[in-house]
Amino acid sequence: MKSVLIVDDDVNLCIVLSEELEEHNYKTKYVNSADEAFDYLEYSPVDLILLDLKMPVKDGLYVLVKLKEKKINSKIIVLTAYADIESAIKTAYLGAVDFLSKPYDIDDLLFSMKKALEEADHENKP
Repeated sequence: MKSVLIVDDDVNLCIVLSEELEEHNYKTKYVNSADEAFDYLEYSPVDLILLDLKMPVKDGLYVLVKLKEKKINSKIIVLTAYADIESAIKTAYLGAVDFLSKPYDIDDLLFSMKKALEEADHENKP
């Protein structure tokens, strides 16, 4: 079972998304800030991170920079209500494998997650 960390300041979205993903056999955990995400990742590696771009205090771009610095190998998909080309390019440069707009379509999200996790499996084969 693949593990997914949801990082979003919208608690209700986290609950709904977590429930949807668990119905599709993902193990989920959600946190509501960048600091909580790093605290969790320090002891619990995950296969995939679903990251909100706009959060108070430390935003998704900050998280992407720090994940890269810390060499955290989880695949990252950005979910944002503030989608624009510049942000998509920045997030890709910082390591995100996909950039999806909110409200998300669950089928599109699941497809993107499957593709990212297959890529990770391929990279980790000897």
